[in-house]
Amino acid sequence: MNALELRAALALASVYVLRMMGLFMVMPVLAVAAMDYPDYSPLLVGLAVGGYGLTQAALQIPMGMMSDKWGRKPVILLGLSVFAIGSFVAANADSMAVMIVGRILQGAGAIAGAIMALATDVSRESQRAKVLAIIGIAIGFSFYLAVILGPLIANSYGLAGVFAITGVLALLCMPLVKWVVPNGEPLSSGDTLPQKGQLKHLVFSSQLWRLNVSVMILHMLITLLFVQLPTTLVNFNMTLESHWTVYLPVLGISIIGLIVMMGVARGRTPKFLLFTGVLLMGCAFLVLSVQSHSWWWVTAAVVLFFTGFNYLEANFPALVSSVAPAGQKGTAMGLYASFQFFGAFLGGVLSGLVTDWWTQDIAYAIGALSTLVWLLILAGIHEASRVKRVMMHATLNNLIAEDIEQQLLRVPGVLEVTVSRVNGAVYLKVDREFDAVKAREVLTGV
Repeated sequence: MNALELRAALALASVYVLRMMGLFMVMPVLAVAAMDYPDYSPLLVGLAVGGYGLTQAALQIPMGMMSDKWGRKPVILLGLSVFAIGSFVAANADSMAVMIVGRILQGAGAIAGAIMALATDVSRESQRAKVLAIIGIAIGFSFYLAVILGPLIANSYGLAGVFAITGVLALLCMPLVKWVVPNGEPLSSGDTLPQKGQLKHLVFSSQLWRLNVSVMILHMLITLLFVQLPTTLVNFNMTLESHWTVYLPVLGISIIGLIVMMGVARGRTPKFLLFTGVLLMGCAFLVLSVQSHSWWWVTAAVVLFFTGFNYLEANFPALVSSVAPAGQKGTAMGLYASFQFFGAFLGGVLSGLVTDWWTQDIAYAIGALSTLVWLLILAGIHEASRVKRVMMHATLNNLIAEDIEQQLLRVPGVLEVTVSRVNGAVYLKVDREFDAVKAREVLTGV
């Protein structure tokens, strides 16, 4: 990467860390800290934990499309502003109802697609994967950091302090976006941003809908866990500020488990490892439903949960990228993100309702049962090889799109071709044997 690309990658990764950390810091503390509000109830706790997911799910695709019309930076700055306003509303809330409004506003700052598009705009195709990888690592890092820091900040400044710091972090992101991230030439690429005309086809794709529902269940379960787990730890006479002493070693051990699973996978995503990840999460919920009174069993269960969660969270996006048709990755990832955030909302509501009507153990049991349904859905998944995506340009005046497709499909390593007559873009899915020279010869008519 050159200096410009490195600057863009680090700045955008910082924006992601600061913003996502603000969202995640609330999760391990809200269920306990919210007990001080006069209108406290488990259902409202669930809505507060997962409420941001509803607006994130609804606005993820529209905000991405909007960045094509208004520009990346204006949409990102708008999203950060809305997110900051929601944070300050929640920080000043004197009831759970107002806090939920703040959380919903936080979710309305749905800028993930615009950030990824900006990262694409400011990087060369040969270096784009590295830039996106740096941002991806930052997202995972922000989650682990937030889970550890959230209880510590809540102990010192209360829940209002967590939200206030979240708002300040969002404001700190704005100068980074405005002045540090370089301006790039917008690339209206179907592999980068959602395209409206592709939505219907991809919603019903036999492989993609299974991955979309899978990530929905994945985030439903992690939200369900964080609605219940903090109060489980309190039952062991652990004060909120000491919860990090559980989360830190648990996350460390689970990362080791992730490394082991990735080593077994050897760069692929075998179906049996997907099943293993789901089974680990299912066993975790089963243990929590029957042994929530035992500190050792609870700790072991959380290790199992995060080992499975980490592996699936890291590999589902790669599967979506492999399965999505050439030129339609942007739409596929937009749908994926919408299902992901809706899962967070669903987990909060489900967990809150179950705890309101029955008990915490029943909520854990429902988590375990959900994994059985999930396994049935995953049974129809086909193992997919990792592929590379390439975008080229062609002058279509003298060449017929169908002819280009047929000629490119005969080029070694080309698996799939999509030609866009609108902007002359040619999208390819290729493997390691791809002959870029021959592909360019086809497009130049040599």
